[in-house]
Amino acid sequence: MLTIENYLGKINISYDYLVSLISYTASGCFGVAAMNTPKKSGILSMFRKSGKGNNGVSLKLNDGKLIIGIHISVLFGTNISAVVNSLVHKIRYTVEEKTGIKISKITVYVDDMIS
Repeated sequence: MLTIENYLGKINISYDYLVSLISYTASGCFGVAAMNTPKKSGILSMFRKSGKGNNGVSLKLNDGKLIIGIHISVLFGTNISAVVNSLVHKIRYTVEEKTGIKISKITVYVDDMIS
């Protein structure tokens, strides 16, 4: 839960809302085929429960600013750098506009290319 203080008072924003907002925004971008959940390796990963998941989005809060990591698959034949730049700008605008939280960094991991 993130808490923001402004002249109106305290506002609480859940991590689930942020993950849903980012996932929805990313899935609507041109060239993004899917959101990927990063694969965990090792023996302990076989015994962990696979729950709802995070839809390929990781969030960290540092000095009141968000650090976002996104795992995606892109469509074959699209310009990957154009897709990533468009995705970063769209997510930054949407999150800052809807929540008022500033973003310090967005890292996009292209895990797969789908034809």
